[in-house]
Amino acid sequence: MNLRFLAPAFVAGLLVTAPAVADSQDMLIEIYRIVPGKHEEFLRHLALLDEANAMAGLPPRQLFVHQDGASWDFVLLQPAHTTDEQDAKLDAAYKKLGIPQGAKFFVNFRKLIAEHTDTFVEATTAAEYLKKLD
Repeated sequence: MNLRFLAPAFVAGLLVTAPAVADSQDMLIEIYRIVPGKHEEFLRHLALLDEANAMAGLPPRQLFVHQDGASWDFVLLQPAHTTDEQDAKLDAAYKKLGIPQGAKFFVNFRKLIAEHTDTFVEATTAAEYLKKLD
């Protein structure tokens, strides 16, 4: 069986949990393959980012850990948008926790991942989405 056809079903299953993450229907789904030997470091980094989220009054990312099947290691689900106020609180939390920002964040984070995809999605139903077509 070709597992790439299971990805849409998996993503649809993730979206069922979206209302538990935030009131917004716009979500960000990130799929990661980690550099061999860097899985624990990646998870520790995510835990630090979630600590910053908590300091800023935001929920932690939902983490899905690979068990069997496709080639991804971790999938993250989180709200796609933050307010200016939340961004300011996140910036302060990152500084307090010593998390790099900007280009330094990108360079340090990319040391941990072999492959990454992300997509912005809207959690909805077929009936609700069809209303947009009318």
